[in-house]
Amino acid sequence: MKGFGDIRKLMREAQKLQEEIAKRQEELSQAEVEARAGGGAVVAVVNGHGELKGLKISREVVDPEDVEMLEDLVVSAVQEAQRKAKELFQRTMGELTGGFPGLPL
Repeated sequence: MKGFGDIRKLMREAQKLQEEIAKRQEELSQAEVEARAGGGAVVAVVNGHGELKGLKISREVVDPEDVEMLEDLVVSAVQEAQRKAKELFQRTMGELTGGFPGLPL
């Protein structure tokens, strides 16, 4: 019954792959990626899954007369941090999944 041995081997390999994916997912949840906007006036920190973990805003950019500028800086910093997190995710998971797009960020 050679076919069953092949199936068992395939199942063991699939289990190892699942364990490695879970390990890397955990590493990504602990990783931090940072992006700055406005020359560092706004700093966004996200984890390797793109979840916002921190936001720092310099007092110098807090102007009640120009809230829109601050909003734009925050959005820009968060988007850049999320882009960097996506790249980190793709590098970390890509070799295991062969670029399979089914895994969420």
